[in-house]
Amino acid sequence: MAKKKKKPARFGFLSSNMGYYDFDLVAVVLLLTCFGLVMLYSTSAYVAEKDVGNDMLYFQKQAMIGGASIFLALAVSASRKFDYHILYYISFGIFILALVLMGMVKYTPLGVTINGARRWLQIGPIQFQPSEIAKIAAVTYMPCLVMKLGRKIRTFKGMAQLFAVGLALGLGAYIWTENLSTGLIIGAITVLMIFMAYPKPKWFLIAAVVLAALFIGARFGLQAMMASGGNLSDSSFRINRVLVWLDPEQYSQNGGYQIMQALYAIGSGGFFGKGLGNSVQKLGPVPEAQNDMIFAIVCEELGVFGGLIILALFGYLLYRLFFIAQNAPDFYGSMMVSGIFFHISLQVILNVCVVLNWIPTTGITLPFISYGGTSILFLMIEMGIALSVSRQIKFQGQA
Repeated sequence: MAKKKKKPARFGFLSSNMGYYDFDLVAVVLLLTCFGLVMLYSTSAYVAEKDVGNDMLYFQKQAMIGGASIFLALAVSASRKFDYHILYYISFGIFILALVLMGMVKYTPLGVTINGARRWLQIGPIQFQPSEIAKIAAVTYMPCLVMKLGRKIRTFKGMAQLFAVGLALGLGAYIWTENLSTGLIIGAITVLMIFMAYPKPKWFLIAAVVLAALFIGARFGLQAMMASGGNLSDSSFRINRVLVWLDPEQYSQNGGYQIMQALYAIGSGGFFGKGLGNSVQKLGPVPEAQNDMIFAIVCEELGVFGGLIILALFGYLLYRLFFIAQNAPDFYGSMMVSGIFFHISLQVILNVCVVLNWIPTTGITLPFISYGGTSILFLMIEMGIALSVSRQIKFQGQA
């Protein structure tokens, strides 16, 4: 009797024509995007009506860009004509393009300053943040460089080349686009991808302990200086953010007001919240609530329960990315999806920590939820890359 072939596991959609395709990932991305649009309208309607007389302004822009981005991500990733391996050959071009565009923000008239920060590039009717392209460059070019180096990655020269790429992208985002938070995220993505390619736990654990000790020491040192009446210069923007983090009430006039109101919003929401649309803090106390502080409004209207639902959705999204990375058909696909995993997880953790005042404010948005056309566009590009990798997964017994 002929032995039956083992059926492939059905974690997504499987057909003989298209192969595996992770519709579970598609579903959670759609849920997060739709949830984000509902919360965006609830958060921004009052401000948009007051400023421009159109309560749908932010919602319409985000819905148009988000809808178009999702459609393109699904169409490209499901197409037989697109193979994610093409990114291997153009990743160096993406890396150079990211550096050039970030440089143009600082050194050309095309750079645009909004709310005191010069981070945007205006080319015709299109306005975007080139630092988002730098994240794509890190995710696509680091695996390419690791594969080209091969065993040379174990040498000092090989490691220096990998860290040089991360430094170039991270410092470019920090210096040329005045975006320290994005620079730190890019740096963290590259370090984690290097660790994944050449795991030496001892050195990374030592580095983590040193960084944690410096962080804790800096916090208690600054608190001690403040308690003893030490003079910390308020002229430094970075120092101001640290001071606000340490004592938001004392420095309420220099940035602490926003974080205090965000904490009030979370506290007043209780476990189940005041109800969708019933936030008080979004009416002015929390400035730009539709951006990096939107998680506070979610907790005020939907309570801690609503916040946990969002975190659970992000947890499932990360699980799907982990599953794709683990079962990717080759090293390049696995590394790229891992880089996307690191990006999403870092951004969610940092945003929530800022809202809870566990770390100084950084201006990091909450993926798929916060307002931002550039952010949603490049997030969908990353999801398209992950889906295109999933499409080439082969299970035991699958032809």
